[in-house]
Amino acid sequence: MSGQLRVLPLGGLGEIGKNMMVLEYEGRIVVVDTGLRFPTTDMLGIDLVLPDFTYLRDRADDIEAFVITHGHEDHLGALPWVLRELRAGGADLPTVYGGPLTIAMAHSKLDEHNIRDADLRDVVTGEQLTAGPFTLEMVHMTHSIPDSCAVAVGTELGTVLLTGDYKFDQTPVDGQPADIARLAELGSDGVLLLCGDSTNADRSGFSPSEREVGPHLEEVFARAEGRIVVTSFASNIHRVQQCVDAAAALGRKVALVGRSMRKNVNIGRSLGHIEVPEGQLIQPHEVEDWPDHKVVVISTGSQGEPLSALRRMAYDDHRQITLHRGDTVVFSATPIPGNERAVNETIDRLFRIGCSVITARDAPIHASGHGYVEELKLMLNLVRPRYVMPVHGDYKRIRLHAQLADAVGIDPDHVFESENGLPLQIDAAGASLGEPERAGMIFVDGVDIGDPADVALRDRRMLSADGIFIVVATVSEQSGESVAAPEVIFRGVPFIEQADDLVFDIRSEVERSLSASAEAGVKGIDLLQEQLHDDLAAFVYDRLRRRPMVLPVVVEV
Repeated sequence: MSGQLRVLPLGGLGEIGKNMMVLEYEGRIVVVDTGLRFPTTDMLGIDLVLPDFTYLRDRADDIEAFVITHGHEDHLGALPWVLRELRAGGADLPTVYGGPLTIAMAHSKLDEHNIRDADLRDVVTGEQLTAGPFTLEMVHMTHSIPDSCAVAVGTELGTVLLTGDYKFDQTPVDGQPADIARLAELGSDGVLLLCGDSTNADRSGFSPSEREVGPHLEEVFARAEGRIVVTSFASNIHRVQQCVDAAAALGRKVALVGRSMRKNVNIGRSLGHIEVPEGQLIQPHEVEDWPDHKVVVISTGSQGEPLSALRRMAYDDHRQITLHRGDTVVFSATPIPGNERAVNETIDRLFRIGCSVITARDAPIHASGHGYVEELKLMLNLVRPRYVMPVHGDYKRIRLHAQLADAVGIDPDHVFESENGLPLQIDAAGASLGEPERAGMIFVDGVDIGDPADVALRDRRMLSADGIFIVVATVSEQSGESVAAPEVIFRGVPFIEQADDLVFDIRSEVERSLSASAEAGVKGIDLLQEQLHDDLAAFVYDRLRRRPMVLPVVVEV
């Protein structure tokens, strides 16, 4: 009982996504979730955003296990990158635990990254595992994907319960509600710390059941006269099942569009989570062969992702599906905070094509996978933890969740509003927030990962805003004077109608700058380019009130 437990969030606090929690006791580590999130509009050219897992890389030999609560990208997606970095450092890869569907998705994801030596293990809910000084138990929860679990991590100091994403759906599609009895039993035995999902801490009441969505989808399908395109999260296997059922009831064929949609449905079918009537599925290239009123397309792209199937359809850039007037597009999802703009742009393009668009605002065709206020209170009352640290939410939702803990009678001094990198330290004497550790973001650009302070991202922002000038000047090696007319190339520069006059004036400014440098005795290429850059940048800003990137190239002859 003399040890100290450290609970260190590396992602998921102060944001929606990239959830990762590190639990440390007696110098050993268990990591719960390895999530990612998608880039915002200012992260130009960036593909994915990961937690900064430098802390784990530095402590690689101390990691006993990874535990993944469920298969969504914001809890599983960073796993290949984390394991790749640990292996590159020479460490043995820790065992990865999760439910059967979660582990199947992890296998698929790791195969794409050619990581085939990882030890991935299915865990049956209720099974007790040992990982160094920790005990691990998965507790069945309901969410918008099967095999969602909370994780009870036991130490000599007590039990930490990490809820993962959850809701208390009493009529789930698969007929398996959350294991409330086990949660209450854990609470009766004593829970030291609750790390609870805060996603819907701003929504009052109880969340609607997933089972209520199916009949409303069928009603929407029945009213549509042409083709139907439904977009949802590819991992929301229960929603896909309901779309398949609604299509079957109306005699429509189903085409799955989007690589992740096809992959997840295949995994779901192999594990018995999805049942599709024989002959109902058709290939995307066969859609045009069927009458419009006989087809349902289930597609990725509910969040307006730039490369998703629906986004490409909306911009007439999909090689197999071409949308047209009379199609009905159903958004069976709500935008993740931060994605609203991309979703609205996609919807507007669909209206331009002539499609009818139906969202959750128009009909009850979506149910959140996260519990509302009354469900968060129910969790707090079932578990009755000594300490609470709200997680999985931005700062507003974390604050609201903390207020709910206060409302159900938990001592406000025992509720900790933390942030990424700020550990909660617990020992026999009490709990307090410790000194911050390195945490933040790392970016995936193509196949490489790097620091967000990388100059490349700054340059992309500059290029996207104001364009680029490239100026090639030829000077005498002896005198440094210009010996040929400078060449001026520009791309993405505003006010192109001024181009002729501007190019002439820039050439004159180049000549003036080079002459001034020659008179001052400046001859080194680097010094000439630096002076030329400063002079041209000031000149262009004076003319355009813009700061394009200026790249001077000086050639000596």
